[in-house]
Amino acid sequence: MPPQLLTLLKFCLLVLLYLFFLRVLRAVWAEVNGPRSPRARNRVPATTGGAASGSPATRRSATPGRKSKDGPPRLIALEPAELRGREYSIGEEITVGRAAGCQITLDDTYVSQLHARVYAREGQYWVEDLGSTNGTYLNRQKVSSSMVVRKGDHLQVGSVVLEVV
Repeated sequence: MPPQLLTLLKFCLLVLLYLFFLRVLRAVWAEVNGPRSPRARNRVPATTGGAASGSPATRRSATPGRKSKDGPPRLIALEPAELRGREYSIGEEITVGRAAGCQITLDDTYVSQLHARVYAREGQYWVEDLGSTNGTYLNRQKVSSSMVVRKGDHLQVGSVVLEVV
């Protein structure tokens, strides 16, 4: 084989190697920095209540079948016990995951960095899995494409169960 061809092949291999490393770095950067949407970055997580809050009002609002206040639906943590009663307002969109940029940040090894999102579209609320490893479940059914969310539904992300109220 001529030496010029070997040199050209070496450079092509080197370019492919660098492109691969750039792709890996870009994927890691996206995982670390969370969602790119400016709305999600400017929004402050809407957390009220807490795991220690066992007030009757918190317990009442988490009971299935009860009417919630007017306004957008909320997600209330049912499981695990240390998160029970914690509320999150959905608004236009809310992301769930381990990344710091998510509106619902969960410290659970079964939850991906960007696990799922709940969003409003055409007067309804929808849930979609964002390519998580362990999946997102709506009423024990795996979410494979966007699915409509209604009040009383249970959303499971990792070991965390959230109820829509």
